[in-house]
Amino acid sequence: MSGSVTRSMEATTNRATAVVESSRRSMPSGWIGMILLIATEATLLGCLIATYFYLRFKVVDWPPPGIEKPSLTLPLVFTGMLIASCAPFFAGVQAAKAGLARAAWLLIASATAIQATYLGLQIHLFIDDLNKFAPDETAYGSVYFAMVGAHHAHVAVGLAFDAWLLAKLLGGLTNYRLLGVRVVALYWYFVAATAIPVVLTQLYPSL
Repeated sequence: MSGSVTRSMEATTNRATAVVESSRRSMPSGWIGMILLIATEATLLGCLIATYFYLRFKVVDWPPPGIEKPSLTLPLVFTGMLIASCAPFFAGVQAAKAGLARAAWLLIASATAIQATYLGLQIHLFIDDLNKFAPDETAYGSVYFAMVGAHHAHVAVGLAFDAWLLAKLLGGLTNYRLLGVRVVALYWYFVAATAIPVVLTQLYPSL
């Protein structure tokens, strides 16, 4: 009976998983690993943003002559898409915690579709920028592509997490799959949050 399941390792059905989750009194240990990952990646992005402004205040012209200032509209719209994808993911977490595996799968799949579209559109802009200026010609180009590329890499890693998670959820919910849903959601909240300072730094010359 699901009502008699009190240990995480014994929660291997949708209902039992929801029962154990509702009685949990502490954060699962899997959060520690994700928090450490987020801390290291936040440090990386923070260093890239700091480097951007360090280089910017070493020169008069930023970007250098011959390089157009970045367009505001598309990067802001795309960033809004990424932030919006957190809503279905959050709803997916709530569905998973309630033991609703199918609803959780559909909501996370919806978030994944938005995130994949975001990355595809951003890669198109990235390639378009590469056709206009190169990362090895100026300090601006170097730090610009490093910072934006690092952010895109984080999105790509998140999509890999999504693919793994969706494949696992096809087999229903267990305690460990629910933990996976929660930590992957935490990762996406981090990616969406860091997208804001990254895009504002990217658009700084046009603001």
